[in-house]
Amino acid sequence: EKLDVRIQQSNAYKWVLLSIIMIGTFMAVLDSTIVNVGIPTIMKAFNIEVSTAEWILTAYMLTMTIMLPTAGWLADKFGNKRVYLLGLLVFTFGSWLCGRATSDEFLIGARAIQGIGGGTVQALGLAIVTREFPLHLRGIALGIWSVSSAASVSFGPMIGGYIIDNYHWTLMFDLNVPIGIAGICAGVFLLKEWKREDMGIFDWLGFITAAVFMTLTIYAMAHGHSVRNPQGWGSPLVIGSLLIAVSSLILFIRTELHHPNPLINIRLLADRNFATAMIVLLIFGIGLFGGTYMFPMFMQRGLGYTALAAGAVFLPVGIIQGFSSTITAWLSKLAGTITIVIAGILALAISFWMASHFNENTSHSHIILTLCIRGVGMGLTFAPLNVFSLRNIRKVDMAAASGISNSLRQLSGSISIALLIAVMTMRTEAYNALNPQAGEAESLVHGITDTFRITFVMTLVSILTFLLFMIKRKPLIT
Repeated sequence: EKLDVRIQQSNAYKWVLLSIIMIGTFMAVLDSTIVNVGIPTIMKAFNIEVSTAEWILTAYMLTMTIMLPTAGWLADKFGNKRVYLLGLLVFTFGSWLCGRATSDEFLIGARAIQGIGGGTVQALGLAIVTREFPLHLRGIALGIWSVSSAASVSFGPMIGGYIIDNYHWTLMFDLNVPIGIAGICAGVFLLKEWKREDMGIFDWLGFITAAVFMTLTIYAMAHGHSVRNPQGWGSPLVIGSLLIAVSSLILFIRTELHHPNPLINIRLLADRNFATAMIVLLIFGIGLFGGTYMFPMFMQRGLGYTALAAGAVFLPVGIIQGFSSTITAWLSKLAGTITIVIAGILALAISFWMASHFNENTSHSHIILTLCIRGVGMGLTFAPLNVFSLRNIRKVDMAAASGISNSLRQLSGSISIALLIAVMTMRTEAYNALNPQAGEAESLVHGITDTFRITFVMTLVSILTFLLFMIKRKPLIT
């Protein structure tokens, strides 16, 4: 009997599968964090402004968001293993293209290709792990799976900073190529195939309206504060983009409620646990992802840290997040899942409150303490929130549910970056106008701390939303 068959039929198979999935998840999340410390260098390399540079991040997150629910349908139709490995291949190819970029337009396009693969890998990774592990082991498995995300948060900025300070920035992307090839080879050899036999037609209208809504929303928010747009938020292009985006959202919801095979099965929101978790994730994610982008910018452009020094402060964050993720299953049994989630969100809120009081004299140790509290919060939040949200979801709906979850998380990240950069730009300009003698770094610090105040408020609102919907018993959709 072949070795791969023996492994697939053994009790250890689910743990082997978890290890393989973690490789893909690590890389997909890594490319959401490693680039943050490289943005100032890339801006100089291509002589671009902040409103253009943010597309290096949002292009990746947008296509990832669009692919997250799409990947679920493709996997159910053509096979989870086949589509997962294809996504990993596209991600690896996109990484190789990023390393060949000669202009900001080329890099943004390559990042979009990366996002297509990254979205596929992330969506199917969670679904595959959830499907393979029985309920009594699912909390432990998701906690361990979260370690790959934590490792990316921890090592991504530091690896990126080391590369920026010592090598060419393109190496940040080239590193993915050999890891991606190794993950593909392991998956081909070891993963089992699984697919549904009753799949219907693809929801093209849902796909198109979702893509239009997300793209134009982010475009309008980015263009509203661009120096290339002297009319600002009153620009006809910005207003027109927002009107089309809202119309697309309305048409998308209508389509999903009536389509026999919706791209995103929003009727799953009829489950109170799932609906509560998704609303919390959307609000909570706006603060979380925007804050992740702002910390390196504060340290590099505000305090003058090198890229490596700015990235190194995230090392303990990931370690703490990884540790707290692994013990959430045990803590949830002692105190309850909801209690642990609320404790995690509170820890994040505290970290953002501390960051909102940063200034140009903030010490290194104070920054690390703030980020460590943030790491505890992230570790305590994500795995229990996933378990809570999927508690009543049928096995056959796992891919669709994980697609919604990951889509909302990435969408909130894309919106938050555009929103917080707009706030930072406006507040920095306002501070400059009131204090013309202030230096660029001082003005930037004031603009960034204002964004941390917003993330603090958003994080608290997510807790209130959680409590409100836990009291409300009626489903959102009937």
